[in-house]
Amino acid sequence: MTEHDTLVDRGRLAASGRAPDPAVMARRARRWGWWFFVESWLRASKAWAVSIVIYMVVTPLLYLVALGLGLGSLVDRGAGSVDGVPYLVFVGPALLVSTVVMSVGGELTYPVMAGFKWQRLYYGPHATPATPEQIAVGQLLGVMIRFVVQAGVFWGFLVLFDAAPSGWSWLAVPAAVLTAAAFGAPLQAFAASLEDEGYQFAFVQRFVIMPMFLFAGTFFPLSVMPVALQWIGWVSPVWHGTQLARQATYGAAEPLWLTLVHVVVLGGMALAGILVGRRVYARRLGS
Repeated sequence: MTEHDTLVDRGRLAASGRAPDPAVMARRARRWGWWFFVESWLRASKAWAVSIVIYMVVTPLLYLVALGLGLGSLVDRGAGSVDGVPYLVFVGPALLVSTVVMSVGGELTYPVMAGFKWQRLYYGPHATPATPEQIAVGQLLGVMIRFVVQAGVFWGFLVLFDAAPSGWSWLAVPAAVLTAAAFGAPLQAFAASLEDEGYQFAFVQRFVIMPMFLFAGTFFPLSVMPVALQWIGWVSPVWHGTQLARQATYGAAEPLWLTLVHVVVLGGMALAGILVGRRVYARRLGS
């Protein structure tokens, strides 16, 4: 939304006689500032809505056709099945989780730095009664809302390709979003802490995101990897989220205690990232 559109909306509200008292508006901002930032972020996202929709549709199609059907047919002919199911069923939920997590790298790195440095979009909301902590939470929540839609579209393609036979397969969507938050919240805090961007974001992409995609049990069970490399999966939110999604989509067998470990690890990473991010935003915007 442009500044002109914002002024027009305010003018219409004032002319209607429904504009709240300034004290009321300030009180609302202090209480709901995080949601007001989410609304602002979603409105701004309409500018590139077409590209987002194309990405949401094309990405699962390419992955499922190339890896699920193409590579999957070779795997099924050679090995028969993976984890007791066709390869498409095995790899589908992992691709759902991995795709959402990889999108985090684009939404919570440069855009966060832009909010502080290039476009300075955080300073406008900060001039209102909304707090830096609310701005931090609003930024993360806005991105997560987009990922709910993205994960939902991917899940729809899994159902269409008959790659999610369980009646509980829809639980793969919250599992993917929780995984995105577990990685995204710490990444947002890290991006907010940087005052100048050198090679930090490229380092994260090449040496954090890509290894998670390749070595966190996405394309094959983690147990078949050398023990020296299995630790990448154990510490990766992608592996924990993928295992939850596989339980949801085809009932992958895991003990209850390990399922609880997946949830606790992902929830703990997300909460820690949110708490640190709130402190970083407060320091940066208060300085």
